Order: sequence, then C-alpha cells, then structure tokens
Amino acid sequence: MPSSEPLDTWVPRPRRRETPLGLLGHGVKFLGYSTLAGVLLAGIALPAAGALGLGLKSGVEEFDSIPADLKTPALTQASWIYDAKGQQIAKVYERDRRVITGEEMGTLIRQAQVDIEDARFYEHGAVDLKGVLRAITKNAESGTAVQGASTLTQQYVKNVNVEKAGDDPVAVLEAQRKTLGRKVQELKYSIKLEEELTKDQILTNYLNITYYGQQAYGIQAAAQRYFSKNSKDLTVAEAATLAGLVQNPSQFDPKAHPEASRKRRDVVIDKMVENKHLTPEQAKEAKTGPVALHYQAPQNGCITADAGMGFFCDYVKHVIKQDPVFGKTAAERKKLWDQGGLFIHTTLDPVKQAAALKAVTTKVKVTDQVSAAMTMVEPGTGRILAMTQTRPYGIDPAKNQTVVNYNVDAAMGGGNGFQPGSNFKPIVAAAGLEAGLTSTQSYPSPNKMDWPTMTTCDGTWKNLEKGKKGGTIPNESSGEVGPYELKEAMALSVNTYFVQMEQEIGLCAVKQMANKLGVAGKASGKPLQELPALGLGTQEVSPLVMANVYATFANRGTYCTPVAISSITTMDGKDVPVSPATCDRVLAESTADIINTVLLGVTEKGGTARDLGLDDDRQIAGKTGTSDEKKSAWFSGYTGNLAASVWLGGPAGGVPMKNIRIGGKWFDEVFGATGPGPIWQMAMNDAVRGMPEKEFETVYIPNPPPKRDPSASPGSGSGSPGTWPGGQPTDIAPSWPGGRTQAPGRPPTRKPAQPTQQDRPTQQEQAPQGQQAQPEEQHGDG
Repeated sequence: MPSSEPLDTWVPRPRRRETPLGLLGHGVKFLGYSTLAGVLLAGIALPAAGALGLGLKSGVEEFDSIPADLKTPALTQASWIYDAKGQQIAKVYERDRRVITGEEMGTLIRQAQVDIEDARFYEHGAVDLKGVLRAITKNAESGTAVQGASTLTQQYVKNVNVEKAGDDPVAVLEAQRKTLGRKVQELKYSIKLEEELTKDQILTNYLNITYYGQQAYGIQAAAQRYFSKNSKDLTVAEAATLAGLVQNPSQFDPKAHPEASRKRRDVVIDKMVENKHLTPEQAKEAKTGPVALHYQAPQNGCITADAGMGFFCDYVKHVIKQDPVFGKTAAERKKLWDQGGLFIHTTLDPVKQAAALKAVTTKVKVTDQVSAAMTMVEPGTGRILAMTQTRPYGIDPAKNQTVVNYNVDAAMGGGNGFQPGSNFKPIVAAAGLEAGLTSTQSYPSPNKMDWPTMTTCDGTWKNLEKGKKGGTIPNESSGEVGPYELKEAMALSVNTYFVQMEQEIGLCAVKQMANKLGVAGKASGKPLQELPALGLGTQEVSPLVMANVYATFANRGTYCTPVAISSITTMDGKDVPVSPATCDRVLAESTADIINTVLLGVTEKGGTARDLGLDDDRQIAGKTGTSDEKKSAWFSGYTGNLAASVWLGGPAGGVPMKNIRIGGKWFDEVFGATGPGPIWQMAMNDAVRGMPEKEFETVYIPNPPPKRDPSASPGSGSGSPGTWPGGQPTDIAPSWPGGRTQAPGRPPTRKPAQPTQQDRPTQQEQAPQGQQAQPEEQHGDG
C-alpha cells in the first residue's frame, strides 16, 4: 500500500524568518499530531506508557507480544489456472501479487526502494530519531507537516494492518487512521519486528506487500505490469520508476502521468547516487529519455480465458469453493480461493476443447436465437476434457455474452438445466435390465395409451386424467405400433414402450438408477419427481451430467465422479490435497454391455442417429432427444474412450425450434439428430483424431420377428418380412455383436439415405394431471 508518511518529500515554500520561540511553537504544534508523539511515547515511555494516563493498557507482557502474522503474513496473491498441457487458462486474483524471495527480487530495486523511502534503514532501529528531528525542523520551517518520520519498518506494519482489513472499507480506514493509539501500536510492533526479523527480511516483506498502482501489489507484479519482466531483471531506470511509485501510485503512474513519473524517477536516481549505489555516469545514462514501458494490462478472472475456456474456469472456481477437501466450511474455502497463491492444474484437454468450441460456434452463431453447449468426459476417469458453449463468457448482453454456464447445474454456476427428452430413455432401460428384464423384453407398445398406474418409492401414482389429452401418451407416427423389443424400441425411440417398462419396474427404480448414474436431481437442485414422464426426459438436467451418464455406459457400468482439477500446488511448492475421482460400480457389466449394444443400434441403419457416424468409422453409440415443442434438442454419444453431450436450445428454454435459422441453415423443425447431432459429429471427428480405437464389449441380441400390417389381406405381400406399418424397415437394430446390421467382416453402413418426415423422431407428450403430475412437465422425443 502507498505510504501516507513519506520520508523524502520536500515541498518548496516561501521561507519566513522565524524567531527561536516561533520555531519552538511550530515544533510543539507538530508534536501534537505527528509521528513524534508516538515516538516519544513508545520509544521513551514504554513499557510504562499506561502510567501517563493515556488509557493504554500496554504493559511489559503486552509489549513483548507480537502477532505471528506480522512476521510472515499470509498475503493475498494471484492464482494461475492451467489446462492439461500446462498452458495458462486464466490468472485470477483479489489482489494481483506474487510473493518472491529477496534473491528473486534482485539488488537494484532493493537499493532504490531503501534510498527513496528510508535511506538510513540499515543504520537505525524501528524508530529513526534523526529522521524525527529532521522532520520537526522541516515541518517547523514550512509551518505545516510536509515530511513524515515513519521508518520503512513502520510502513510495513501499517501495510500488514491494511492487508488484514481486506476489502472491508471500514476496516481499511481504521487501519489507516492517524491516531495516537494506532501510531503507538505500529511503533510497538515495529520495535518487536526488528528483534524478530533481520533488516533484509523486513525489506523483502515490504517489497512483497507494497502497492505499486495499476492493480499491482508487490514488486514482482509491478515489474510484470509495467515492464513485462521479472523484478530481478529491472534496469536502473525501471527500478527507480517503480521505487518512486510507492509514495503516490496515482500521481506518479508512468502510464497515466509519464512526465510526473519521469521526474520522480530522476529523484530516485539522484538518491541512489547520494547513497553511493550508482555512479554519476550511471545516473546520467539512466535518466536519458522518457520512462519506457512495456505495459501489460491487468488480466484478471475467467473473463480473460481464451478458446471458450471461461466457463470451465468458472466451474473450477465453484469446485474449490464447494468441495470440502478445500476447507470444512464455506468461509475456509472462500479464503483459500481469495487468498490465492495457487497453481491449479486441470483436466481440460486443449485439443478437445478447441474441437468442441469450433463445433458449437460453427453450427450455431452467437447471434442466433438459440445456443449450444457441449461437455466431453473421459470414461473410466471422470476427467472433464472439454466444456464450452456458443455464447461467450462475459457480462455484455449487447455482445450476447453470459456468465451462466449452460453445461452445469445451478449450484456450479449454471442455470436450471434443460429437458433431455429421449436422452433419458437409456436410464430407464438400465433400470429395467437391473430389475431382471432381458435384452429381448417385449411390450405391446400401442400407438397411444393412457398413462398407467405406477408404483413410487412411497406409494402409487394414479392417472386422474384418463381419456383426456393430458392423461395419454402417444407415439409420433401412426405406424409406430407394437409389439416392440428393447433394441428396436430404443433405435426408434418409442415412447409407449418405455412407459410400459416404467410401469413394470416402478418409478422408484428409475429414480434410483438415475441417482446412481449421477443424476442426483434436477439441475436446479430440486429432487427428481416420481412422475411417469420422468423416463421420457421431462425433468431438467445439464450436459455435464448427461455426458457422465453415457461415460458410465462406456466404462461398462462403473461410474466416476466428474473431476476438473488434477493437482494444486502453492507458490512454495507445497501440494494442496484435491479430490480424486471416485469410481463405483453402479451397473453389472452385463447390463452395460446390453445398453452399449442397444445404443450402437441407434447410430446405425434404422436408428434415429444413423447419420452421425465418424469419419474413421470407429464404433459410436448414443441417443437423441427432443423436448416438447422442440424447445430443447440433445445428442449424447460416445466411443469406447470419449463421451460427449450436446444441448441445443433457447438459453431461457422458451424458443420453439420450428421454422428457424440456426448457424445460417434453415430448419422446419429441429430434432436431436439434425440439430445437436451434427455439432457432436463435427467436434468428435476432431477430438478422436489420433486416439486409439476402443470397441465395446457387445452381446448378441436377436432381431424381433418382422411385423405385419394388420390391414393387409392374405397374400397381398404388404406384410412380407422386412416391412412394417408405415413402410419403415424392420432392420432397425443391431443383430450382430458390435452393433452391426451386417454379418461380421462386412463394413457397417454409415451413410444411409436421409430420413423421411414420416420416420423422423418428433414425439411430444404432456404429463397427465394425476396425483403427482405437474402441468408444466412436458416431453418430446428425439
């Protein structure tokens, strides 16, 4: 902090002839409000100052005590956040400071600071009586207090008190108040400090705590701010410039006031010559020309992160402020973040981040009505490898900026999430398989049905709206008439199939399976509601949560908590404990293998995501999803070693994606396969390049028997194998291990014809007004 009592300032004024008595009068006046009063009381009267009737309780024991944080205060510093390759994501701080050792500071700045602030620093104790007498004389001659008498040690003590006050303006003012009591306390601490620390240690501490303007605290931050170099590399002119700032960082700011800074620099250089730290020749050379800056503007916070990493940076901040490993209380965790001084190494992969950013900003423009968000997670480790969205991190709505992270739950800096639609159906299937259903489980799956009665964890849900619109659930196409088995129902995303599965296993099983897979509740923080539409994706979630659900499938049923931080070290090289991913088996391997096989079928011939294969033709599995009125569309997909979830929609959830232009392309309607699907495909093509191919452990699931059109007459052929009502092919799900529709050894078909409007998945439904239903719960299929 700037010293309010400089040692060297001399303000020329017209000199008056004074009598000895007049001089004495000025001296007595100065004693009444200046440092001398404190000096006399502390330096002469202590430890018996209490006997002077000043109300001070100081005794020998109190005087001998000194707070430990005055010796080595925990200074607020900047922290650095890095990606997985060690590249800086952002620098964050409450105060931009980096504490360094005396050796790291270099000699020049130490000499310059002492020469201009307290030239006799190494000669006097905590109190410089000679300096006091000089101040009395000069202030008496001028008729006012133009020169103080604080030593560098006293200034350091004051700065510590200001630092401890933090951002509390009342506490800061109190720490800076010019009162007799405060001055006595500073002198007491200064005397004790000089007994506890060497002069070099005090100077080092002073240079680390002092404010140099332009948000730079400490000499290292100042050297970087003004000259883009380390303190030890400063030239004579640069060191003199910074040393001169301390007295008044605003007045002598070399960026704002270059001429005032130059004059002040030259005063410091003259002082260095006077104290024999420079020769006249060196001084002359150093004074040549103006102050030459290589200025670096303050770069603070996640808003400065490049490559769309601001949201991930913000997520890291929320992790540190909420994870108990960083402190038992919220206050302790906040203190760790605010105090800084950390090197935070994260899991973010810059290659995959770039791939995700390119996709969400190419396929969706920042000026579009809607936005997109994408998260990538590594199966088996929980490591978050990418997290980005179309709208940039920032606070300017005119530039379509936002600080809401659409990828995460509200508690971690996100919003209230988005309805996932049919993205949720694999969770229902996993619950069914764990409950004992088979991979060929069949249900009548009518084209339309009343919501059936379902058991819940605490009772029963009943449909009170039977026969009414809100009490029924339809499939999309008139041709979607069962019976269906699991892989065909998943590939076509048949609503009534999964409703009947929910009815058989109960809503409690679905909710519990969601919890096991990491869907602890809604993105808003509210618990999942046990409603029949739960399994059809009506309750809002975030892309990070869904990406991790699918990563669990890829990891054959072992769930790993998502992690963003790999390690943290302090400035002095000490490790800060971080929470590793905890991995627990939540599905039997056999269950996960069936889910993977079924979801492979979604991305192959006949499936809703059949056009989303990758360029290198590696195995992919996934599921589309579209909510009611096309207000939200999803695709969550994965390879054996990378899972990703993409959401597309209106940030506030209120933009029906019909007759809309997105990314320069016109859409009559947006579906999971046509909106977010291509974003996923573009990003994954770049992200998996160079990664080893890892195939899934699959199981053999036979095709269901071919359906026959019930209206066809015998011998008409309309019910021949390979067709079903509506003319859609029955070969819509994998029949060979690995999810292929052809025999092993034949290349899978990746680029079939575009789906017709008839076989596009467009289902929407509205939850019934039952005992537990809510009118706003709606669903759409994808």
